[in-house]
Amino acid sequence: MNTAELVELAQQLRVDSVRASDAAGSGHPTSSMSAADLMAVLLAEHLRYDIDRPAHPGNDRFVLSKGHASPLLYAAYKAADAIEDGELVTFRKLGSRLEGHPTPRRLPWVETATGSLGQGLPIGVGIALAGKRLDRTGYRVWVLCGDSELAEGSVWEAAEHAAYEHLDNLTAIVDVNRLGQRGPTRHGHDLDAYARRFQAFGWHTVEVDGHDVDAIDRAYGEARSTVGQPTVILARTLKGKGVGAVEDREGLHGKPLPDADEAIAELGGPRDLRVRVHEPPATRMLHAVPAGHLELPRWEKGEEVATRNAYGEALAALGTGRGDIVALDGEVSDSTRAEFFAKAHPDRFFECYIAEQQLVAAAVGLATRGWVPYASTFAAFLTRAHDFVRMASVSGVGINLVGSHAGVAIGQDGPSQMGLEDLAMMRAVHGSTVLYPCDANQTAQLVAAMAGLDGVRYLRTSRGAAPVIYGPDEEFPVGGCKVLRSSDRDRLTVVAAGVTVHEALAAADALDRDGIQVRVVDLYSVKPVDRATLRRAAEETGCLLTVEDHHEEGGLGDAVLDAFLDGRPVPRLVRLAVRRMPGSASPDEQLHAAGIDAASIAAAGKLLVEEAVVR
Repeated sequence: MNTAELVELAQQLRVDSVRASDAAGSGHPTSSMSAADLMAVLLAEHLRYDIDRPAHPGNDRFVLSKGHASPLLYAAYKAADAIEDGELVTFRKLGSRLEGHPTPRRLPWVETATGSLGQGLPIGVGIALAGKRLDRTGYRVWVLCGDSELAEGSVWEAAEHAAYEHLDNLTAIVDVNRLGQRGPTRHGHDLDAYARRFQAFGWHTVEVDGHDVDAIDRAYGEARSTVGQPTVILARTLKGKGVGAVEDREGLHGKPLPDADEAIAELGGPRDLRVRVHEPPATRMLHAVPAGHLELPRWEKGEEVATRNAYGEALAALGTGRGDIVALDGEVSDSTRAEFFAKAHPDRFFECYIAEQQLVAAAVGLATRGWVPYASTFAAFLTRAHDFVRMASVSGVGINLVGSHAGVAIGQDGPSQMGLEDLAMMRAVHGSTVLYPCDANQTAQLVAAMAGLDGVRYLRTSRGAAPVIYGPDEEFPVGGCKVLRSSDRDRLTVVAAGVTVHEALAAADALDRDGIQVRVVDLYSVKPVDRATLRRAAEETGCLLTVEDHHEEGGLGDAVLDAFLDGRPVPRLVRLAVRRMPGSASPDEQLHAAGIDAASIAAAGKLLVEEAVVR
């Protein structure tokens, strides 16, 4: 397109953004209008994308980090003949694909859900890593950011990581329109302030008038030709550009224009321009997934093995059997044991350093490109990245997260290192799977099973060695559990997972010596939970006792209780959990102080059974 045509296209994007928001009675037209010239030039001149084949391996990838500007994205889809005008005005309505913030669940051209600001660039880094190190198909990643979101720390985690990895296939486009939700941004229109920050992280920077289509075209060309560095284009724009009543004015964020018809007339009226987006180059990308039997590591009963070690060995074996497996870690791989994968498959291992938001974001980005990521760090530190986990669920992206050093059982390091909220956090994520193995063979089987699941999958591993209690050929279906002890004379069921399984077995032995028969359930699948087995145990024994190395809110006890919240009778239930703030002590001392060791389980179980007899 020539200059005049690009200007017209940008005006059409503005008009259609106004129309969509007006039809919805809500939305962010002014935020869309500021970036219309940036989008028009990208769409018509620089993006390489086959609209009919969104999965084409050579397609450039576009991420709208400022997801509230979705009217602009949908207007661009219309211009590219991806959607019709009639669909455009269904924006934000029930049943429409055009949601307030775009998601890949609805539209195949959307890479990832956005709207929680500061996530687009970190995920774009993950996509660019896939392109640079794995796919090698030459596609570029373009991320359109707002200036307000540059206040998010996750943006600067991404900036440093992108420069460190020399991601010259990544371009960030920052719409510096000066106005946030409630007023001016921190740096306003000071492009140099933003440039200095990106330059300090090692980025190539370009400052441009964001309403000069020729200057924008040159800037994109410069980004495409820059070698060895990611590029950021800092574009000075005006919010509400083109409509005098709203241009560069405060108090209009997230609102349709006061008079849409008048604004559309001022913008020159509706257009129906169509853009033929440049085709990507012919490309093939094959993920090597060798067929055949997966050889997982095996341990004999009685061996002492930490489940974190089993995770590392199983992941390395899985990587040997499947070429689409990748691993990421937050600079603790010698503790999480992801280092086993790193040594076996260095080309598919990504060190994200101590930047947990970028860790999870990179996993999401890799997953969008068809890779199967396993991202690991201490369970406690995943709390920093919870918003990225939440948004991964919104995207419908499949990622595997592994939290090690969980619970008070880690011992002397103290509460800052103890994951005591992770089960609750992960159970609350929509569509998630939460697994907590107690021995090495169980861990290996679950690591392999996770690769075939959908959504967010979480595996909790333990620091200390524990005896292997299952044979190497035992199966552990997700959604199931294992009944380790059972008889028709059981008067109590103890439900445990992870480290407390071993404590529960020891407690059952002690209670047996006192004449109390105990059923022990290993609830390794915390979500989904095996409701049928739990209900049957409650009916047959009358009493349930749950024990977990986790805070009482939202963890194992609540998962068990949920099995009885559909109108069925709730059994007599006692829940043992970590209720005090721990300090530093040995693992055994920690378990005892928290009241979740074998002695505490036996005492609570005996009291529960005695009370049941009295009643």
